[in-house]
Amino acid sequence: MSISELFIKRPIMTTLVMAAILIFGIFAYTLLPVSDLPNVDFPTIQVIAQLPGASPETMASSVATPLEKQFSTIAGIDSMTSSNALGSANITIQFNLSRSLDGAALDVQSAISKAASQLPPEMPTPPSFQKVNPADQPILYLAVSSPTLKLSDVDEAAETTMAQNISMVNGVAQVSVFGSQKYAVRAQLDPRALASRQIGINEVTAALAAGNTNTPTGTLYGKTNTFTLLSNGQLQNAAQFGPMIVAYRNGSPVRLNELGRVIDSVQDDKSASWYNGDRAVVLAIQRQPGTNTVEVVNGVKKLLPRLEAQIPASVKIDTLYDRSESIRASVNDVKFTLLLTIALVVMVIFLFLRNISATVIPSFALPMAIIGTFSVMYVLGYSVDNLSLMALTLSVGFVVDDAIVMLENIVRHMEMGKGPMQAALEGSREIGFTILSMTISLAAVFIPLLFMGGIIGRLLHEFAVTIGVAILVSGFVSLTLTPMLCSRFLKHQAASEHGRFYQASERLFDAWLRGYDWSLKKVLRHKFATLMVSFVVIALTAVLFLQIKTGFLPDEDQGLVFAFTEARQGISFRDMFELQQKATAVVRSDPNVLNLI
Repeated sequence: MSISELFIKRPIMTTLVMAAILIFGIFAYTLLPVSDLPNVDFPTIQVIAQLPGASPETMASSVATPLEKQFSTIAGIDSMTSSNALGSANITIQFNLSRSLDGAALDVQSAISKAASQLPPEMPTPPSFQKVNPADQPILYLAVSSPTLKLSDVDEAAETTMAQNISMVNGVAQVSVFGSQKYAVRAQLDPRALASRQIGINEVTAALAAGNTNTPTGTLYGKTNTFTLLSNGQLQNAAQFGPMIVAYRNGSPVRLNELGRVIDSVQDDKSASWYNGDRAVVLAIQRQPGTNTVEVVNGVKKLLPRLEAQIPASVKIDTLYDRSESIRASVNDVKFTLLLTIALVVMVIFLFLRNISATVIPSFALPMAIIGTFSVMYVLGYSVDNLSLMALTLSVGFVVDDAIVMLENIVRHMEMGKGPMQAALEGSREIGFTILSMTISLAAVFIPLLFMGGIIGRLLHEFAVTIGVAILVSGFVSLTLTPMLCSRFLKHQAASEHGRFYQASERLFDAWLRGYDWSLKKVLRHKFATLMVSFVVIALTAVLFLQIKTGFLPDEDQGLVFAFTEARQGISFRDMFELQQKATAVVRSDPNVLNLI
C-alpha cells in the first residue's frame, strides 16, 4: 500500500490532518515576531564605568586600561573597543558567534571583579555591563520638552518617570538618554576669596560631604516607648547650600557663599540636545534580541498616555522616529508580493487546465504549504521578515509543481476510461515515488546554505530552512490531499463537451505548439550556430557578473540620516554650541526634513 492510497481511502483522516496543519499554522503566524531581517545578534557586551570629573585621558589610563587587561584574558573575543569621555568610559566587547552570551556575561563579571583593586577608589559605583549590542539601532526616539519648565524638571520627568516605566515594557532592552540634564548644585569658588581666608579646595570638598548627609542617627529605648531618631541633613537647592559653614577663621565661621557663587544647575552642563531647534531630552529605546519590533513599539505607545498623566502638563512628548513604520511598510510590500504571486500561479494553472475543479485541487497545495511552514518557523524561533517572506514567495513556484504532476497523471488515467477512484489510486501509485524524489532533491538544494558560517550564514539559515520546509510540506500535501480530492471531486470531460473558451484557448495552444515545433526544427538544423550563441551568452554572463556591484544587503531607505559634526580641538562648549546651532539651521532649511535632533 502506498502513502497516497492510505489517505485516499480515509478522507476524514486526511481532512483532519490538513485541518490540524491549518490551525497550528494560523495560530503560529499570529505569534511570530515581525522584523525587517532575521535576528542575527553578535554576542556583544557593553561595559560602562564612571568617574565624575576625570578627563578622557585619566579615564583611559586609570579605568579603561585595567579593565581591558582583564577582558583580554576571556576566550572567544573577536574585538574590543573603548571610548573615553569626560567622566565616563565605554568598553564594547564583541564575541564570536559560537560563544554563548550568558557565558560571556559571567566571564565579564568575573573580570570586572578582578580589576576592582586596580580601579580608582573615588569611583562612585563599580563598572556595570549590559547584554545589548550598541550597534543596534534604536527602534523609537522620543523627544521630551517643555516651553515653560526648566530642563532639569524636564529631565526628571524623562528619566525618572518615563524611562523607568518604558524599560519595564515587554521587549525593551534599554532606554538611552541623550542630553541628560539632571539637577545639581554648583559651587563656583573664587581663588582670591579662598587665598585670603587660607582655605583649600579640599576643605570645601570635605565640608560639602559632611554637611550634606542622610545617615541613620540611632534609636532611643525607654521603658514604654522606642524612638527612632531622624536627622536628615540633605540640602536640596543652592539657597540651602549657601549658608553652609566651611571652616572657622579667627573664631568666625566662613560660609560657602562667601567663597564664591552657589547656583542651581545640572550635573553635566557641557552637553545639550535639541528637538527641532528647541532644547529637549531625547529617549532612545532599544529592543531585546528576538522580540517583535512592532509589538514593542505598540507597547511603548500604549503606555505613553498614562505617562503623560503622571508628568507635568506642560511637558510635551514627540515621536521623532518610529522604526516599526518602515518595517510594517516593508513586510506589507512582501506580503502583497506573496499574495500576488499566488494569484498569478493559480491563474496560470487555470489558463492551461481550463477546468475549475482541476484548478482548485492543486491550488490547495499553496496555502497548505505556506501556512504549514509558519508552525515550523515558530518552533525554531524565526520571525516574519523580508528574508523569510521572500523564501515563501520563491517557494510558490516550487510547491505547486508536485500537485500538478500528481493531478496530470490522475487525469491521464481518467482519459483512459477509468473512474475517479481507480484513476486516483493507480495514478498516485505510479507517480508517488517520483514526487517524493522531486521534493527531497529540491529541498536538498538549500542544504549547503545551512552550513555557511559568519553573519551571512546566520542570515541565510532562516531563508534556507523556510523554503525547504515549504517544499517538504507541499510534497506531503501532494501525496495525501491532492489524490484524495481527485478521487472525490475531479471530473473528466471529453473535448466535445467543453465550451467556447476551452475551444478558443485550445486553438491558441495548438498555435503555440506549432510555433515551438518550427523553432525547434530550425535550431536543430543549425547546431553549430546554436552552440556559438550559447557560448556567447555564457561569456556575457561572466563579464557582467564581474562588473555588477556587490554588497552585503540591498539598500533600504528608512528615512533616517545620522550626521556627525567636528570642530577644532580644544574648542569651548559655548563656541561649539553656536556652531551646532548654525549647522542645525542649515539642515532645517531643507523642506524634506521632518524632524531633527
